Amino acid sequence: MKIGMTFDLRETYLAEGYGEEETAEFDRTETIDELDAALTALGHETDRIGHARRLVDRLAAGDRWELVFNIAEGLYGLGREAQVPGILDAYQIPYTFSDPLTLSLTLHKGLTKRVLRDCGIPTTPFFEVSELSDVDRVDLPYPLFVKPVAEGTSKGIDSKSRVTSPAELRNTCERILREFKQAALVEPFLAGREFTVGILGTGRDASAIGTLEVELLDSAEQYSCTYVNKEQCEELCRYALAPRSISDEAERIALAAWRSLGCRDGGRVDVRADEDGNLFVLEVNPLPGLHPSHSDLPILCTKVGMSHGSLIERIVASAQRRVRSCGAGGVSAIAEEAMAS
Repeated sequence: MKIGMTFDLRETYLAEGYGEEETAEFDRTETIDELDAALTALGHETDRIGHARRLVDRLAAGDRWELVFNIAEGLYGLGREAQVPGILDAYQIPYTFSDPLTLSLTLHKGLTKRVLRDCGIPTTPFFEVSELSDVDRVDLPYPLFVKPVAEGTSKGIDSKSRVTSPAELRNTCERILREFKQAALVEPFLAGREFTVGILGTGRDASAIGTLEVELLDSAEQYSCTYVNKEQCEELCRYALAPRSISDEAERIALAAWRSLGCRDGGRVDVRADEDGNLFVLEVNPLPGLHPSHSDLPILCTKVGMSHGSLIERIVASAQRRVRSCGAGGVSAIAEEAMAS
């Protein structure tokens, strides 16, 4: 099968003058090399397309693919992760991972939490600070946790994201509004353990492959997997499979979130416990990082004995099943779940 590869290469944007944190979600060259090698080993013909603008150029030139393996994050806008899927839908070219509706929804943490709440899936109460005057209306118990409403890879999260007073809350929200030009999401700080659940498949075929506990070492920034902790996870974090006493419940609510949001093929659901051990969904990641040793989903796969090649094979197989069942575009997984219920 001829498989195109869409991605945002970090070194390309750094060379254009963008900063380290601005490009934190983008892929390293070795990630693309490993993905290419895995697809080739599975017998596919690969074609490295690149980012959304290069995809537009290639489509205009008449190029087409049987499937696109899409891990492009996009650079601008709340719908940036949906840009490549939207373009491919217009040309009825199938692709891996979620559709534009789900990718736009899950990037916005506030909207995601509204859907989870309406579906009865445990998530914390929250407040969106869209302008600084909104801070005065926040009515949640301290300590609180503050982060940008629509970023990934822990961008905007640091040692000051946990706040214990109105003054700290105002300062942190002001920084996010200024630096990220988007709302700040405010929610109660959960003092318990943190986990991420890996999921493969779509709808009823989705299954959890395991639950990974993320433990911060003494040298790490405390309270959360901050941007620095994630960037330097090999030195600052410890990963271990969660005990069954926790993973059963974590995987139950993660799968419920995955299906409710219409996620497809593979990804992660981040879960954290409060001080009493009650688990809550933090956020959903339907466009997971795939660096073999740095990204959480491949790290989890290694822990459960699944090779990187097998992970890529299962993602492609899930996409192929969707294409066979409902065509290149098909309907969104959210619509499929709604029609089935």
